[in-house]
Amino acid sequence: MRRERSIELIDAQSGGDVSRVVTAGIRQLPGVSVLEQARWLQHEGDGLRRLLLSEPYGDPAMSVDLIVPPGHPEAQAGYIIMEAMGYPMYSGSNTLCVATVLLESGMIAMTGGEQQIVLESPAGLARVTAHTVDGRVDSVTTQGEPAFVAERGIRIEVPGIGDVGFDLVWSGAYYAMIRADDHGFALTADEQIALTAFGDAFVRAARPGLRQEHPSLGDVGPLPFVHFMGPVRTLEDGSVESRSATYVHPGVICRSPTGTGTSARLALLAGEGELSPEDALETISPRGNRFVGTVLGPTAVGDYPAWSSTITGSARLMARSTLTIDLDDPLVDGSDLEHLLAP
Repeated sequence: MRRERSIELIDAQSGGDVSRVVTAGIRQLPGVSVLEQARWLQHEGDGLRRLLLSEPYGDPAMSVDLIVPPGHPEAQAGYIIMEAMGYPMYSGSNTLCVATVLLESGMIAMTGGEQQIVLESPAGLARVTAHTVDGRVDSVTTQGEPAFVAERGIRIEVPGIGDVGFDLVWSGAYYAMIRADDHGFALTADEQIALTAFGDAFVRAARPGLRQEHPSLGDVGPLPFVHFMGPVRTLEDGSVESRSATYVHPGVICRSPTGTGTSARLALLAGEGELSPEDALETISPRGNRFVGTVLGPTAVGDYPAWSSTITGSARLMARSTLTIDLDDPLVDGSDLEHLLAP
C-alpha cells in the first residue's frame, strides 16, 4: 500500500521573501499556547520544517508558517514560524504574509477597509492592522513584541576577516547589528555573495559564549541573525531611510529588509536618542525592497529598557497547492514527520 499524505499550502511573498503557509493536513499539536506547540514541534516534529525548506520540496531561502489554534483568548489564529535557522519566536515578513493569507483565503473574514486582527506567535500577540481594498489586502501594519539592546560594543576576531564590532539586540530573536561601512559594504545586490560569506564566518565565530537567554522566553537558541546597517539618510521631505541586509544562518541573505531587523534598528536608534516616538525609518534591502518601521514608545522587557514599534509592508499571494508527500520516497525523512500528518 502506498504511504502518501498531503498538506495544503498557500505561498505568499513580502518584500521578496517567500512564506509557505501550511493551512491543512497537520494533526493538532500538543500544547495550549503557540509557544508550547512550537517547542513540541521543534523537538518532536522537525521533519516538517526540513521537508518544506529542503530540495526537492522547498528551498532554504523560504520560510514556513504552520497555522495552529491560538491559546490566547484575544487571538483569532496562531502561527509557528520555521526558517533555515530553526524556529524564530517572531518575524515581521512572516506575520505580513500570514495575515494576508488568512484574510484573502477567508480563514479570517475580511470586512473591508481598515481591519484589526490579533495573531498569536510563539513570542506572544501580534496586533495587526490590515488595509483591504476590493477583496485584497493592500498593506499590513504589525506590532510584535518590543525590541531591546542586550549588549553594546561587543568585539570578536573573525577568521579571514579580522576584528568585528557589533551590538546585540533582541527583536523576536537575537540580532548581531553590524555597521556595513566599517567593512566596505554598500549593501547593494551585487554584494549578496560577499555578505553571505561574511555572515557565515561571523556567526560561527560569534556563537560560542554569546547569550541565548531571553528574560521571559528562556533559552532561545544560538545566534541566528546578522543585520548589516547602512548609514541613515534624511531626505528632502524629512523622511528617513537606510539600506540594510539581514543574514540568516546558514547561508541566506533576505530579499526583504526584514521586519525584526528593522525593529532591532529602531531600538538601537531610539536608545541613542536618534529617533523619538512616532518617528519612522524606511529600510531598503540589497534588492531594493522596502519596509517602514515606526517607533511607538519606550517600555521594558525584564530589566532591559525596550522600545515598541510597528512594521508596515505588503504581501502578495503567489500559489495555492496541495503537496503530495510520499513517505516511501528515500528523499523524505519520515522519522519525525509521519506522526504529524493527517491521514
